[in-house]
Amino acid sequence: MKYRTLGKTGLKVASVGMGTWQLANDPHMWVGGDLSESVRALAAYVDLGGNFIDTAWIYGYDDENPESHPSHEVIAKYLKESGSRDNVIIATKIAPKNFSWPALKGVPFNDVFLKDHIEKQVEDCLRSLEVDSIDLMQFHVWQDEWSDIDEWKEIVKKLTTQGKVKHWGISINDYQPSNVLKTLDTGLISTVQFIFNIFHQKPTEKLLPYAKEHNIGLIARVPLDKGGLTGKFTLDTTWADGDFRTTYFGGQRLDELVKRTDALKHVMGDEAKTLTELALKYILSFDEVSTVIPGMRKVEYVTQNTIVSDAEKLSLELRNELKNHAWERNFYEGADPTLESTGFIEG
Repeated sequence: MKYRTLGKTGLKVASVGMGTWQLANDPHMWVGGDLSESVRALAAYVDLGGNFIDTAWIYGYDDENPESHPSHEVIAKYLKESGSRDNVIIATKIAPKNFSWPALKGVPFNDVFLKDHIEKQVEDCLRSLEVDSIDLMQFHVWQDEWSDIDEWKEIVKKLTTQGKVKHWGISINDYQPSNVLKTLDTGLISTVQFIFNIFHQKPTEKLLPYAKEHNIGLIARVPLDKGGLTGKFTLDTTWADGDFRTTYFGGQRLDELVKRTDALKHVMGDEAKTLTELALKYILSFDEVSTVIPGMRKVEYVTQNTIVSDAEKLSLELRNELKNHAWERNFYEGADPTLESTGFIEG
């Protein structure tokens, strides 16, 4: 396993981190997680040299049991049984108070992140993870228009001084890779988590150059496009009831996905054995990226994905070819008429 520096945090993180949204059998999103397999997957990841575990207060949340935070609890169970707390870096996220993803333009900051709400969420995370401090706490949505608001800056400084949080980051809105740059200028945010994959290449235009210049740690999420870039989906693929991918790949999107992944298989040559390998190697070919966090709820996925950490970067020729395979989409279009004005797909 190779390691990279997580920006100005100075933390050395595995270049392939572990996304944990899928671990907890989320009743509204990723359906089908198995607790025992999830714990084994975590163990396998750390045994292979992995040390960066990304989670969130909301992962697995069920409003019928609001005190439970299933993804956190799976991680806590593993840490307790293995005694591995000192060997891993835990990143989690503060959910928006209004439970609205993304944070829409013009929504008041206090509707999303009140001081008391931030403090309570941090305490909830400490309790459910059963840890004394959070290595990296991230705001789970963001609008750059909040950059000048003092309230979030004061609570960030307070919780850091208290030792409850070591470093702060922002998990930016889907497909809005530039909607954070003014906030980064404050110097209080050390990392950005953002969607980055072969289909969504917009981050290379502004975010990556900014991060390189200002030493911001970059955490690439959704590297496999919710499984689409594994190349395993066919026109006959279906998902369990409640799984969000039924909508995500609904309508003509699945047909288009299959066409595009078939095309990708024909251009990767001998630089990757699978489309999953190609997708992960593409992201890690950018030195600006600190770590990529595929969701890995099975041991076999951990084994397959972590191998890419030691692989060679893609050739410049292939990376240039992959520019022709970008597929910028707005999956929220039509769901809410206000979303179009947010710049959800940046021009």
